[in-house]
Amino acid sequence: MSSISEDTDPSESRAVARTATATPPPNRVTFNRLELNRILNLYGRMVADGEWRDYAIDFLKDRAVFSVFRRASEVPIYRIEKDPRLARKQGMYSVISATGLILRRGHELERVLLVIDRKLALV
Repeated sequence: MSSISEDTDPSESRAVARTATATPPPNRVTFNRLELNRILNLYGRMVADGEWRDYAIDFLKDRAVFSVFRRASEVPIYRIEKDPRLARKQGMYSVISATGLILRRGHELERVLLVIDRKLALV
């Protein structure tokens, strides 16, 4: 005997069973298009000047991280992080040095990235 009644479409029951067993993907924090555009714009300028050579992007459960490397085999010289949990406190954007020192934190990515941009202008 079938548990499906004559009034229901069999494909509907398969769709319900499929959605019940499928788990939703875990929520991840990401950079939006404008944020990534601004970061990659800065990255392109620094690569053109010979300062940076490689990067990595990590989208974690609690934060998004853009790491900048002088060489691929080294530790990142800067990490640009977006942590939405800090949005109402110190600001969700931060630039962190290789030693773990937070160079700047704030609510606007543009202003936070000035700490890296200014280092190029001071030479």
